[in-house]
Amino acid sequence: MPGIWVIIFSCQSPDPNSRANDQAKKQPEDLVLKKILNTGTLVASTDYNSTSYFVYRGEPMGYQYELLKSFSDYLGVKLEIKIINALDESFSCLNDYDCDLLAMGLTVTKERSNVIDFSIPFSQTRQMLVQRKPENWRRMATMDEIDAKLIRDPLQLAGKTIHIQKNTTFLSRLKNLSDEIGAEIIIVEHPEATVEELINMVEKGEIEYTVCDEHIALVNLKFYPDIDVNTPISFSQNIAWAVRKGSHGLLDSINDWLGEFSKSRTYAYIYNKYYRNSRTVNIAQSEYYSVSGGKISPYDKYIKKYSELIEWDWRLLASLIYQESHFYPEAKSWAGAFGLMQLMPHTAEKYGVDSLSPPEEQIRAGVEFIQLLDKQFLDKIDNKEERTKFVLASYNAGIAHVYDARRLAEKYQKNPNLWDENVDYYLLNKSKPEYYNDSVVKYGYCRGAEPYNFVYDILERYQHYKNTITD
Repeated sequence: MPGIWVIIFSCQSPDPNSRANDQAKKQPEDLVLKKILNTGTLVASTDYNSTSYFVYRGEPMGYQYELLKSFSDYLGVKLEIKIINALDESFSCLNDYDCDLLAMGLTVTKERSNVIDFSIPFSQTRQMLVQRKPENWRRMATMDEIDAKLIRDPLQLAGKTIHIQKNTTFLSRLKNLSDEIGAEIIIVEHPEATVEELINMVEKGEIEYTVCDEHIALVNLKFYPDIDVNTPISFSQNIAWAVRKGSHGLLDSINDWLGEFSKSRTYAYIYNKYYRNSRTVNIAQSEYYSVSGGKISPYDKYIKKYSELIEWDWRLLASLIYQESHFYPEAKSWAGAFGLMQLMPHTAEKYGVDSLSPPEEQIRAGVEFIQLLDKQFLDKIDNKEERTKFVLASYNAGIAHVYDARRLAEKYQKNPNLWDENVDYYLLNKSKPEYYNDSVVKYGYCRGAEPYNFVYDILERYQHYKNTITD
């Protein structure tokens, strides 16, 4: 796949005859928001690309990702991201109730406003022609000499072929432009290629022209100095998030949050980080950049090898290692844990490693410890995914505290073999006297928030790795 370098902000128009869309119009205006608050999860669809959402050196990042994290924190809920780069599928996701929100910075149009609801605008953009500069443009004396070789007047598009992403507003704009100039513009819609891939094709000379939004164009210049993006083909347009028609409770919440957040220093920092930061070029060239490099860490080979011993997805083990050490083999904690897997010295000694052991041996020892923990729950919890949560908590806090939490769950008529909203609650609250002094508790006080968050953070990051890194 060609390199992907810019966020997708254009979108298709949803089907106004959609049955799901008609149903949404009949829903109470706060139903969607109530569902989000009751389940504790906001499900959002966004694009997987170089500025919207990606993983770099093991950490999920991206402009839309950081905005979504901020908004989900504002609501006090968890964030679940669905990656859909096909625009028609994104609208199906929304209208089929598979997601609550499209976080793609969609272009606001009157036609779309009839069938979906837009948030207040994040910013404005124009549609720009993407073309390749002359081969010898660096040796030309003036900009006028370069401009003479490029399209600067839309009239010059007569008879030209322009390749665009399917189901975007670029199509209607180019058709209108063709009428305005009184000549045919040949438009080719690509069924699968993204805006980013089309720009890459222009840069390589595989196609002559494509269209993208202006802020995308400016980011693109950091990666492709041989393209030109200085010819506008539209007036300014607003870009925003979108929800199903009738989701006014959710929409009001977005607008309330965005009205304040967009004026904050945090928002300015996020915007500049992804759209004006010169370091984005270095990130894009890194082998640990998920869009093009595909690696999570320098130790992927060992992580894949030893994850087979415990029959874990290697990306789950990678998420645990990132949580423990950020892939830094020399990491040491205040408590004395060390290395990639942050083993305590007495545990490490059992598996034949110390602080000077090479990374592969550190990973091997950590995995063997995980294997031991897993065996302790094997006859109690059949479901492997469920059992893994208990193993992760035990890896962090010690298995004795997890056993205490299981006994508390059983005493208070919860399921000792289920983690979410059962055992996790009692481990979280094992820092409170009424629980750590309970007669069924054998190992006393535990700072429960740490293992509780440990499990959640690892599993959340694992989902990001699954979204962006091939198995």
